[in-house]
Amino acid sequence: MISVIIPTFRNQELLMNNLHNNLPYLKDCEIIIVNDDPSKSLKEDLKQFKEIRIIENKKNLGFGESINQGVKIAKGQFLMLLNNDVLLINNNYQLAINHFRNNPSLFAVSFAQKEKDGTLVGRNKIYWEKGFFQHKKNDDLKTGPSGWAEGGSCLIDKKKFLELGGFDKIYAPFYWEDIDLSYRARKRGYEILFNREIEVIHHHESTIGKYFVSNKIKETVFRNQLIFIWKNLTGIKKIIEHLYYLLPTIIKGGWPFFMGFIRALFLLPNIIATPRQKIL
Repeated sequence: MISVIIPTFRNQELLMNNLHNNLPYLKDCEIIIVNDDPSKSLKEDLKQFKEIRIIENKKNLGFGESINQGVKIAKGQFLMLLNNDVLLINNNYQLAINHFRNNPSLFAVSFAQKEKDGTLVGRNKIYWEKGFFQHKKNDDLKTGPSGWAEGGSCLIDKKKFLELGGFDKIYAPFYWEDIDLSYRARKRGYEILFNREIEVIHHHESTIGKYFVSNKIKETVFRNQLIFIWKNLTGIKKIIEHLYYLLPTIIKGGWPFFMGFIRALFLLPNIIATPRQKIL
């Protein structure tokens, strides 16, 4: 069975509209909605959906930890992570099951996502350049290996997810936690696959951009990029290169980057205690 986990923060209208669209494609799936807005209960809104289980966080936990809460009660062998702003257009996600059956080392299958302008994304690269781990979309959208499984639209082996300890809450409230999880999976020898045949509609940042100002998003993204780098930095050459480019990058990014750096710096004792293993 597949357990579908949908984290949501405010934006009830979008959630409800997308549920009405998606539920016909989710027959035989367990559906868990995690409400990460303690100020507004969704029980009344969701009571019409008898098949849905709901968790209401008592405090705002952020994306990754909300998913972790859903996984705690999930009964399925596989976890389908679905943002509340993702629209299914069919049940092709079922194709991912065959990949897991044929490959015991598979950790996750990431879906193709159609953006607002009609472009497709979902297959990604992560690489080292100018002292930083960077990421970008892969222009080759054929089915094949991907840098990470996107947390808003993917299917994950639950046993492996639990083995890795789920999403790291240090990245709360959002961004880089899915890259981090996939990177840890790759360290264990697991694989990440992108499947072009599994397509969904996902307008990235349609929720985050509505409730967080641009500078706060930039600050959080940079803080979490630094957390990821500092968790995974290995080798004196890379350390020197990172330090060389760090200050110019902060200056170029301005105040949001400076604040992101300060916030990451406060977490440094916990970050450097993380076991590290080189794969890039």
